[in-house]
Amino acid sequence: MKEIFEVIFSAPFAYSVLRVTTPILFAALGAMIADKSGVVNIGLEGMMLMASLMGVLGSAFTGSALLGLVLAVTSSILLALVMAYFSLKLKTDIILAGIALNLFAMGATVFLLYLLTGNKGVSSSLKSYTMSQLNIPIIGKLPIIGEIISGHNILTYIAFLAVFLVYMLMFRTKLGLRMRAVGENEDAAKSVGINVIRIKVTALVFSGMMAGFGGAYMSMGYVSWFSANMTAGRGFIALAASAMGRSLPLGTMIASLFFGFADALSNTMQSLRVPAEFIQMIPYVATIVGLTVYSMNKKKKSKANQ
Repeated sequence: MKEIFEVIFSAPFAYSVLRVTTPILFAALGAMIADKSGVVNIGLEGMMLMASLMGVLGSAFTGSALLGLVLAVTSSILLALVMAYFSLKLKTDIILAGIALNLFAMGATVFLLYLLTGNKGVSSSLKSYTMSQLNIPIIGKLPIIGEIISGHNILTYIAFLAVFLVYMLMFRTKLGLRMRAVGENEDAAKSVGINVIRIKVTALVFSGMMAGFGGAYMSMGYVSWFSANMTAGRGFIALAASAMGRSLPLGTMIASLFFGFADALSNTMQSLRVPAEFIQMIPYVATIVGLTVYSMNKKKKSKANQ
């Protein structure tokens, strides 16, 4: 137990928390945007997974990490548009559409990887590129703080900057106002001339874009390769983070950090001779506990307001 506390209260562990929070935060912000607009993006997992593959393929075949990132984000946006078409145009149940998209991505990524490279499950033969790390001047030289904040992949800084940008989008722009209006009362939004379908499609596009950044980070920042199902449920954890954060940017970030802490803890405990099965379940147990606490608090508040 002493070893665990020594590890937790250290700069490298805090650095690790920010690192593993990044893909969850990206996807959670995407979930938040969709939820505020009255749609549930269950397909985040599939969008992230496809973006992970396309980031590796794009960077390997073009020799550019930036082009790989663009292809990754574009692929997840296209999946978001497919989901929007089936759920909003063809009136398919959005939950079923999201599940179908996730299953499609799980199979399609493995198939595409094998078709284009001959690799089965892992992109071992590809020389893919990662986004660069950023050492912050002055701050990077500070003890402890510099060790925690400086030296991250550039996508990590973009993820935390995105919290502010999403806040500005949702609460300081006309588009954000319309998204929230549609999410709160669709009929009232229609009555004042808002195109509800267009707003929901736009929300899903933004959601897909954020998922794309999260997926790209998995294969272009967290590691430098693609493997089958490498997102490992982070899209669903992101949905939980958005719910726990009450679909607010700051709350979503805090909830994402909580799940990032659990993930970092599971990674750290691998070196402490703890059974592997126990270590692997920590992030998912944290998700269940977090949602349980959130649900209980929500019930208490609803009873108090009655």
